[in-house]
Amino acid sequence: MRSALLVTMCAGMFLVQLDVTVVNVALPAIGADLHGGLAAQQWVVDGYSVVLAALLLTGGALGDVFGHRRVVLAGFALFGAASAACGLAGTAPWLVAARAGQGLGAALLLPGTLAVITNAYPGHAERARALGIWAGVSALALAAGPVLGGAVVSAAGWRPVFWLNVPIVLAAAFATRRLVPRGDRVPGRRVDVAAVVTAAPALGAGVYAVIGGSVPAAVVALAALAAFLTVERRSADPMLPLDVARRTLGANFVAAAMNFVGIGAVLVLTLYLQGVRHASPLTAGLEVLPLFGPLSVLAPVAGRLTGRVGPRPLMVAGLALGALGMLNLVLVNGNSAYAALLPTLLGLGVGMGLLTTAVVTAAVGGIPPGRAGVASGINNTARQAGGALGVAVLGAVVGEPGGEFVEGLHAAGLIAGALWLLAIGVTLSGVRAPRDNRVARAG
Repeated sequence: MRSALLVTMCAGMFLVQLDVTVVNVALPAIGADLHGGLAAQQWVVDGYSVVLAALLLTGGALGDVFGHRRVVLAGFALFGAASAACGLAGTAPWLVAARAGQGLGAALLLPGTLAVITNAYPGHAERARALGIWAGVSALALAAGPVLGGAVVSAAGWRPVFWLNVPIVLAAAFATRRLVPRGDRVPGRRVDVAAVVTAAPALGAGVYAVIGGSVPAAVVALAALAAFLTVERRSADPMLPLDVARRTLGANFVAAAMNFVGIGAVLVLTLYLQGVRHASPLTAGLEVLPLFGPLSVLAPVAGRLTGRVGPRPLMVAGLALGALGMLNLVLVNGNSAYAALLPTLLGLGVGMGLLTTAVVTAAVGGIPPGRAGVASGINNTARQAGGALGVAVLGAVVGEPGGEFVEGLHAAGLIAGALWLLAIGVTLSGVRAPRDNRVARAG
């Protein structure tokens, strides 16, 4: 029963992650069909990521109050409807708006699926193994996205890429109704409306300010953040308990850095392969498999290792390998053979394969079951906000494929490598093993 539940929750994560990389490969075709430049293509990615990041805390809190089964089912419904709207889009703004709708559905799905798994596997070792499978399916979606997207775009255009979500949503929603316990309202818990109203603009406007360089958006973000912190300090039942936030601060910084580099690199490498090396969508999808293949294979293995030795050793090893891989980009130029890119793809893929499960375990391990949704919401907020910022920042650094793109590629590699080296320091100083893991090793 638990295995079937795990598979069903992994299907939700598969959808969320698939729509990250499948869209990247389709961006040139979308831009040509809907007459959108690089900025419009970035917003096709970040219209999804910004809404997802802005509402993940809300999604996790709603699940803790109303039950994660209800919230996951609502997420599937919204995600499926928005995917259909993406497939029907006639203009770039329409597509971006529909992608935002997908982000809303994903904000309900992502913390809900993680919380259901966390509650179903209470022991640290078994939870780490389950999260390893969850992360492996996530990685499989990332790996499948470029190849599947490239094949679909080459054969039938970009619109069917979004229609693929609809049958998966229907099957996963049906299984969720049958397998996940219903769950009632938690007595004494309520939705922190004031926190929801202030958290969403704080995150959303903050990411928008970075993407668009908007000073008014930055002011809105800072004001909303100040209001959010004030509300949370005074709340008897806060959406973001400060003790949970403090306990997981180091792990969630690393999670944000992981997606900043990982998701940002997918955009940059796709632009390089298609815009500089002139690869077809399918060829580009196949050429990034050395990145996603190790990630999908190593994530379950890393889950078992995390259960034995704790998250920190794997986090340090993964960050070091990924940093070296991204620094390799300074050696790549417009005339380089594909082999010159392999150290970057393999370093980042192996690094994220070791890192992903460990950083999630560090963020949610030891958190009381009643706060599982909040803890997973915080972690996923950090990851998605980091990914959105990575697309914005690294995309701006490299610019449109053209004369100075290679120089921008070198700068992106240096930025990404330096960030992950910093994350090693944060891991060593600010990430601790979950308490039950230390007890298990002592026994």
